[in-house]
Amino acid sequence: MRTDLHLGMRHSFSWYIIVSIALTCLSCSNPTVQPVSKAIIPAPTVVDWTPGEDAKVIWDGAWAWSIDAAWYDHVSAWQQWLPGEVKEGGLPISMTRADGHAREGYALEITADGVHIEATSEAGAFHGLTSLRWMLPPDTASKQAWALPMVAISDAPRFEHRGLLLDCCRHFMEVDYVKRTIDLLALHKMNVLHWHLTEDQGWRIEIKAYPELTETGAWRTETDGSRHGGFYTQEQIKDIVAYAADRNITIIPEIELPGHSRAAIASYPWLSCTGDSLEVPNNWGVFKDIYCAGEDSTFRFLESVLLEVMELFPSEYIHIGGDEAPKVRWESCSKCQNRIQTEGLHDEHELQSWFISQIGVFLAEHDRKLIGWDEILEGGLPDGATVQSWRGMQGGRDAVAMGRNAIMSPTSHCYFDYPVESIDLERVYTFEP
Repeated sequence: MRTDLHLGMRHSFSWYIIVSIALTCLSCSNPTVQPVSKAIIPAPTVVDWTPGEDAKVIWDGAWAWSIDAAWYDHVSAWQQWLPGEVKEGGLPISMTRADGHAREGYALEITADGVHIEATSEAGAFHGLTSLRWMLPPDTASKQAWALPMVAISDAPRFEHRGLLLDCCRHFMEVDYVKRTIDLLALHKMNVLHWHLTEDQGWRIEIKAYPELTETGAWRTETDGSRHGGFYTQEQIKDIVAYAADRNITIIPEIELPGHSRAAIASYPWLSCTGDSLEVPNNWGVFKDIYCAGEDSTFRFLESVLLEVMELFPSEYIHIGGDEAPKVRWESCSKCQNRIQTEGLHDEHELQSWFISQIGVFLAEHDRKLIGWDEILEGGLPDGATVQSWRGMQGGRDAVAMGRNAIMSPTSHCYFDYPVESIDLERVYTFEP
């Protein structure tokens, strides 16, 4: 499973510092105050605790909500997100829309009168609720009264893009697992799930124009003879996208091209340069068989796939991979060589850039933008493309030097499938994009 953390767009240069926040609890039957250590992660920009032993508000596990009319559509999702009952006589919590805050920023204040959250956007309001959630006890089902600290918090994220890549291709993950991951991202105020849906070892998204992609490409036979696989129906994807949106998470799908395409080729052999019938592989690595760049039918296939993808995912960006695409088949393919000549290209690296540019133009025609791994810099960066730098930091530096956006996810700090000897918690937290 490939799971990595990726942060930032250009001009973002620092990371949150983690701090501990004291939280006291008060039992209804026992007046003894029991401190409970808690942390808001990431740490808010400004935290101003009200001094004094009595600077606390008693909360019995119930809320009385007051929400700005502009956010009525979010009432149900927000009440489900915050632990506690909703009933008359609960601790007042008000959500007010006000100009002047950063796009995802908020102000949170806990006073003797209750909890007040102010934000300009629903994303900021949700982040305010999430900071409050961090301060609540882990077990709100217990019949206790808790002492919430009086505090004033002002906060806004320092990175435009705060994401996690979830690779459901090498190993299929059930819908509940994906939703649990979304919950954890939201709890940490991250705002992107980069959902890797197509790979050599499995095609995971239903495409109605090409049913063999999931009938054949979603399954593989393991070395022990067992069958592994699965895919997400379009209805399941719509449900997951809506679930994420309720938690201020944008899902960016990754549809790999031109490499990492063996599952698609196993489904439709005419997508490759050779036309050979191949199995969905059950081992890892980089495979020679990739989409044929010389056949126009390859692009008609990808365009049809992307049209259905864009119907399912409203995200501004579509990730197209672009990494680890060997040129061996292209070098010996007469159609690919003819494409190099007719397009006035110098070599197979420029052919890959041309290939990705064609996809980029198609996405732009549908008001979408392209993200690719840092290999898309080779042979010339396609217009408007954002670079996701995984092979160290240089790809991101190069993109920024060209005036492009960069997402930083170097293996040195961000790959959670690496052993803890290589990447531990401290190394992740000290990452400076």
